[in-house]
Amino acid sequence: MRLRTVIATATAALAAATCLTAAGPANAHANAQGSHACSPSVSLDRFSDALDKTTYEGTFVGNFSALAVDRDGSLAALSDRSSLFGLDGRTLAPKAVVPLADESGAALDSEGLVIDRDGTRLISSETEPSVRRYSRDGRILDRLPVPDALKVAPAGRAMSNGTFEGLTLLPGGRTLLASMEYALSGDSAGIVRFQTWRRTLGGHFELGRQYAYRADTGLGVPEVQATPDGRLLVLERGFTAGVGNTVRLYLADPRHATDTSGVENLTGQDGVRPVRKTLLTDIVTCPSLGATAKQPQPNPLLDNIEGMAVTGYSKGRLKVLLVSDDNQNAAQTTRFYQLRVRI
Repeated sequence: MRLRTVIATATAALAAATCLTAAGPANAHANAQGSHACSPSVSLDRFSDALDKTTYEGTFVGNFSALAVDRDGSLAALSDRSSLFGLDGRTLAPKAVVPLADESGAALDSEGLVIDRDGTRLISSETEPSVRRYSRDGRILDRLPVPDALKVAPAGRAMSNGTFEGLTLLPGGRTLLASMEYALSGDSAGIVRFQTWRRTLGGHFELGRQYAYRADTGLGVPEVQATPDGRLLVLERGFTAGVGNTVRLYLADPRHATDTSGVENLTGQDGVRPVRKTLLTDIVTCPSLGATAKQPQPNPLLDNIEGMAVTGYSKGRLKVLLVSDDNQNAAQTTRFYQLRVRI
């Protein structure tokens, strides 16, 4: 979600492709769980600020809200200013940029990204909200239905800038899931809804089950990603002026949660079984690895982390890439974080 008070900044071209490395000797202790541990379940391998305040083919590189791994192993990075970048999977160097728009040609507040099995892009926008399917070159191919209650008021009960932030395809490719960032009007504060769609035999998506997820006090949900076993990695995030960001990573399991698609108001006292979650780490506990912050932060490593992708999996261990949304703001940084997560 972009900040509404945006500070314009000067941009500079990325001088050379830069590998995602930690501060200090290259790859020093990259596999040492103790020295880079954030928690018993999570370690930080490295971070990179290489793309911060850069441009590519005249387009600002930043405002990143989502990441995905493309079929060729490269990365796709979604800007909430209606641009989809292709990045080198190793160096992060931009290789392509595709503009995005709605059916009338207007810009999107694009937040969630899935690369489907046929290479098309499913992209959520929190303006309405919406989920559209795009071709690789940015043409709209389809638009998914959205429950009325999840639409921004007055059409529905959602708050502006509080709708579809996360988007992920569950294992098997038959179920798509989007996470709302904040609670609907009439639902208790902190209880957000996860909406699913089921793929039909014709390849289209129709509305599916819906779940309740309870975020920590004062935090919203900017991103969600499926794990290979059908659970979810969930980012929770908040910001306090003069203090900085709070970013927590949870492992969540929706498989035994109540279907809330027919529940008008989620109160926490309604017998609804929410998505069960387990804290993996609070990013404030990660080693800073020499990172610096442009504004007050409880850990200089922290920024407005908003995008996440699972880039590898082996024997219960995930490689997870995070990215922060700099909001094109001089006081914020476009930063990539490489984590190892044990689930």
